[in-house]
Amino acid sequence: MQKIEVRAFGDLKKLFEQRGWGFPLMVDQEGEISAADLAQKLDLPKEKIEIVFLNGKTQRLDCLINPGDRVAFVPPGTPGPYRVLLGFVQKENGGEK
Repeated sequence: MQKIEVRAFGDLKKLFEQRGWGFPLMVDQEGEISAADLAQKLDLPKEKIEIVFLNGKTQRLDCLINPGDRVAFVPPGTPGPYRVLLGFVQKENGGEK
């Protein structure tokens, strides 16, 4: 079975630590899965996820993840200037995926 490399930041990283998960967490996954479904599979609260990094690019929770991908869940609260630099603003306004 192939794996997805999963990381988290902020309070979500603390949740990984509380659960005793590795960093990165390697998740078995046969085929494609949305970031929202992966969060549900990991029992991560969606309201605590603002954006997803998929292979280094910002994405919304509806993005599709494939085995071999690298994913990071980012909680709300990233400071303003970083929101623009990291591409959060385009995702919030429904811009390109």
